[in-house]
Amino acid sequence: MSDRRLQVFHTVARLLSFTKAAETLHMTQPAVTFQVRQLEEQFNTRLFDRTHNRISLTDAGQRVYDFSGKIFDLYSQMENAVKEMTGEISGALTIGASTTIAEYMLPALLGDFKSKYPDVAIHLKVSNSEGVVAMVENNTIDLGVVEAKVSNKNLVVDVCRVDHLVAILPPNHELSEQKVVTFQELTQFPFICREEGSGTREVIGDYLTKQETACDLKIAMELGSPEAVKGAVEAGMGVSIVSRATIQKELRLGTLVAVVLDPPLQRPFSFVHPKQKFRLRVMEELLDFAQMYCQDFKEQSK
Repeated sequence: MSDRRLQVFHTVARLLSFTKAAETLHMTQPAVTFQVRQLEEQFNTRLFDRTHNRISLTDAGQRVYDFSGKIFDLYSQMENAVKEMTGEISGALTIGASTTIAEYMLPALLGDFKSKYPDVAIHLKVSNSEGVVAMVENNTIDLGVVEAKVSNKNLVVDVCRVDHLVAILPPNHELSEQKVVTFQELTQFPFICREEGSGTREVIGDYLTKQETACDLKIAMELGSPEAVKGAVEAGMGVSIVSRATIQKELRLGTLVAVVLDPPLQRPFSFVHPKQKFRLRVMEELLDFAQMYCQDFKEQSK
């Protein structure tokens, strides 16, 4: 974009925060403030009202914000039109992913995509599912990949694949020889779970509410990553439920035992992005590539 000032202003106006805009644009806050002030000097009017550590758009600021959105949309259309003529796929994308997906699914997918499109720059932000959805809602990322249901009807949700969750136990556990285990049996032991806001935690909660018999977890620990959960179970501190995709190494080494749940527990891995009239071609290519990648995974898993 030729006018960096307008891009910075648009980001501040969308987020109504200089601090969040600085994080999104990978700039310092003073640099963001300077760019906005330069634009205000150009128009010779204030674009933001600043009161009590909050900002809001002035009437002039709202007008500039409305036009800037149209300008960026036209700019994207122009860029795509030229790239379709030249066959070029390039640009930058920011992806947000929940921890399980970022650690176990995306590295191979993004690596293959990068091999096919070396001129595309991809930035990855990792959070729990709740945090990723919030980043999509705030337009701080282009695409989110989450492991829980998304309730916001203003977002587009495309299911990539179905993930199967299993109970994990240390090899010497009294339930480790069973082929299946009920949740009620698991509740007899200390339970290691993910933090609030985690997609895994949310799916387990939904699963519990559907059980015909009351099941109260004896939560011994709340941990912030699949690796930490697995480590605690390996150390004999309790049992847990995780994605089967996260424990392949431990199963090979024999440090954990996986037992199928009765009834089975599964969840969708989904791509989440804002509803937009027009998207950059590189975004379309990534979505198409990811869908084909997930389809290949399904075929291999049969």
